[in-house]
Amino acid sequence: MQQSHFRTVWISDIHLGLKDCKAKFLLNFLESTHCDTLYLVGDLVDFWSLRRGGYWSESHSRVLQAILAKSIQGVRIIYVPGNHDEVARDYIGLSVGGIEITHEVIHETADGRHFLVTHGDECDRAVKCGNPLKHRLGDWLYDLLLWANRWTNFTRRCFNYPYWSLANALKQRIGRATRYIARFEAAAAHEAVRRTLDGVICGHIHKARITQINGVLYCNDGDWVESCTALVEHHDGALEILYWADETVVVLQEHRNRSLKQPLPGDAKVG
Repeated sequence: MQQSHFRTVWISDIHLGLKDCKAKFLLNFLESTHCDTLYLVGDLVDFWSLRRGGYWSESHSRVLQAILAKSIQGVRIIYVPGNHDEVARDYIGLSVGGIEITHEVIHETADGRHFLVTHGDECDRAVKCGNPLKHRLGDWLYDLLLWANRWTNFTRRCFNYPYWSLANALKQRIGRATRYIARFEAAAAHEAVRRTLDGVICGHIHKARITQINGVLYCNDGDWVESCTALVEHHDGALEILYWADETVVVLQEHRNRSLKQPLPGDAKVG
């Protein structure tokens, strides 16, 4: 498979150990792309889910193997732990398997702009209410949303329809969710303004987006639970979000088309 080459790639909120992690989509992405620098912007492994029993398949292990393989191949990998893998914050400042672990980092793009790279959970204090009951209710509703997303896509696969994020679609239509996202984006952008940077790159809220807020560029690389997205930097410094569920459909269709063109065993050759 021909690889796309980017200067930099950001992925976050993979949530290995969670049943709804789209590990196979991510594996396809890692195998189909190459970069000079790869940022893991938090929630690589969902230790919260694993403490409750969790879920781990071969594809989850293969994601970790693919990331380590990129490090061995010379890709610089920078890991910024999030709230679901906060245990990794005990190792900040160390390099494990060639992977640099840090709380946050300033990234300079090819065109000279400077971006704060952080998971984003530190913005929660600015946007969440302090009622723990509402937090628990929100967690329960999110679990229900992922369950509905899982079965919706199971049904779609039965009819050969491509993956579609029901969870992401509903979040865009629920007023409370859209208000939370807007407050989070404003809080993250404010931190870039406060530090006189050109922008911020984060994850955490599972909502991929590139937009100008208060004079800085807010970038969110999304997730691999709902949307299957990554943020990439081209060699001229331009930033773009890749929606890999859509890309995977194209790749699979190309494979199918090539298979259909191949002669079947026993077919006579004309020549």
